[in-house]
Amino acid sequence: MKTIEEKLKQLPATPGVYFHKDKSAKIIYVGKAANLRNRVRQYFQVSRLRDTKTDALVADIKDIDWLEVTTEMDALFIEAEMIRRYRPKYNILLRDDKSFIYVRIDKKSDHPTVRLVRRPQDDGAEYIGPFQSKYIVDKALRYLRRAFPYSTHFPTVPSRACLQAQLGLCPGLEANMTPLSQYRHNLTSLTSYLKGSRVTVIKSMEKSMNALANNHEFEQAAKIRNQLTTLKYLDNKTIFSDIERLDLARDHALNGLKDLLNLPKPPLRIEGFDISHMSGTDNVASNVVFVAGLPDKSSYRKFKMKLLGNDDFAHMKEVMTRRFSEKNIKSWGKPDLILIDGGKGQVSSALGVLDSLDINIPLLGLAKQFEEIIVPKRTGSGYKYQVLSLGLHSEVVKLLQRIRDESHRFALSYHTTLKRKRQSINSLDLVPGIGPSTRKLLLRKFGSYRGIVVASQADIQAAIGPHKAKVLQENLQNY
Repeated sequence: MKTIEEKLKQLPATPGVYFHKDKSAKIIYVGKAANLRNRVRQYFQVSRLRDTKTDALVADIKDIDWLEVTTEMDALFIEAEMIRRYRPKYNILLRDDKSFIYVRIDKKSDHPTVRLVRRPQDDGAEYIGPFQSKYIVDKALRYLRRAFPYSTHFPTVPSRACLQAQLGLCPGLEANMTPLSQYRHNLTSLTSYLKGSRVTVIKSMEKSMNALANNHEFEQAAKIRNQLTTLKYLDNKTIFSDIERLDLARDHALNGLKDLLNLPKPPLRIEGFDISHMSGTDNVASNVVFVAGLPDKSSYRKFKMKLLGNDDFAHMKEVMTRRFSEKNIKSWGKPDLILIDGGKGQVSSALGVLDSLDINIPLLGLAKQFEEIIVPKRTGSGYKYQVLSLGLHSEVVKLLQRIRDESHRFALSYHTTLKRKRQSINSLDLVPGIGPSTRKLLLRKFGSYRGIVVASQADIQAAIGPHKAKVLQENLQNY
């Protein structure tokens, strides 16, 4: 039997489905690839960042097989069919207990639909899957809908043709645009296609087209011809290779950061910080978290600054002090790398806090103007700063930009929320002695804040009494 090393050399650079096998030749994992050579080799790269479950999978792999296909679409659907057939244990384990995705097609109903669901039911519908990525399957279905129009109207059906029907993406049963029998036939072809029988479907459609043409049913033949043209156009569509390229780029970027900063291992967890305010008001800070190059939004943190005024350096000190308090370190842990949105000043402020807390975490900054990386180097008397320009095409810079931009977005979002909240506070809320019930009464009586201001003192006294009316007048006299 050929060794894994020998088989890795023979992998083609084409789309396909690969099979990892254990020592007893049992299939333990099925995967798809836009480029079999790149994807399968990644499992055995020493520098590859992997979690514990993937390490366990790689340790069990004793043999590799693969199936070449023509398109990414074929690889996606054949992978699902092979997972259903063999039920490899690691396909389940590596899902982290999340549900798979299934395509539900209820051809037998009076208004058949195509939908994505998490769990199959015993309801007479057909379920194709399991698929491991909702995003990819949804993208593939959007392309296939051009060749096999289907309805998504669930649970209610519109009374007239929808926009999708006018665009040719829905059969328009509600407007009698397509006979139900023809729609069900199209769904049968779509089902076969989703199960990986692309070639069979196309040959069957070509045979039907030729038969219709021979019988001089040219209009129906033209419809099938258009379907075939669409399917051939889809052959070159990117379904998931962009995700594979991004996955590979993340690895290169993380390993690039390891080399750049002379770290013992790639920084698996990176935290980014940014400050946002407007002329010193509604000051906030963001703390975003990226794990293995991907955002971990459940770990994001936001801070409402206690310090007032327009001082980014002071605010950076505050957020770093609060983030790396003993309590928060215990609750949130420590990152492998810290990214500061800013130049030497912000980086220096953050370093000062870490030094005062005796915390040693690698830290760098990314300056917006020229996308320069600020790398502090410790000296006997403090720090000197190395400014690196790696170029906008550097994978390291692109990853840092993503983290920086996400921290900026998250900070700006929180700042905007606070600003709108402050601006929406009615001036009545600031009047002492005027509670919610009184405010509600005044607004119901006079219609608006402006109506209260222009109302006569006698009318206000009649509404809320002389004492409250006097307090209100004193506080609103400068309106």
